[in-house]
Amino acid sequence: MAATLRIGFVTGSTPDKWARHWRDRRRERLELVPVSEEDQEARLRDGSLDMALVRLPVDREGLHVVRLYDELPVAVASHEHVLAAADDEVTTADLVDEQLVLPHPSGWRPEAEQLAWPAMSPKEAIETVAAGTGIAVVPMSVARLHQRKDVVTRIVTDLEPTTIALAWLVERDDEVTQAFVGVAKGRTANSSR
Repeated sequence: MAATLRIGFVTGSTPDKWARHWRDRRRERLELVPVSEEDQEARLRDGSLDMALVRLPVDREGLHVVRLYDELPVAVASHEHVLAAADDEVTTADLVDEQLVLPHPSGWRPEAEQLAWPAMSPKEAIETVAAGTGIAVVPMSVARLHQRKDVVTRIVTDLEPTTIALAWLVERDDEVTQAFVGVAKGRTANSSR
């Protein structure tokens, strides 16, 4: 029996297309494992995952990291919030007086004095803003995953996008790993590196 390749994926990343291509081309079993951003790197380093779709940044020491795509940052707010009246895009200047219920990975914060929010997942943050309290700024893919009828999303044009990358341990760089890298980078079954 062929070995199993364990691929972790962070919330909002989309491994399905690559998993389908893998299953069409390879006999090794593929197992997709959801991981949080907080655990993505530790799970790679402890060997419980062979590879992972991670949201950058990660400590690259001892890891191979291949950028796959960028994600636009979006502000999520209640459909009754003033942002609902905005066009499809806003800037951080439009958000200066807001309560940010979930810390933004870049460290950006509105200028208004912030309340001490408890730690929460993106899903919990979106539930909180749906109730009319504050805003959350998350990658568009995460907002889509937790989409609700009672919230709106607006692209934040002056925040840097986040990046999804494929990462694996340097010592795990074998033929099977490189075959999955090829799938993720869009190589066809007949192409070579």
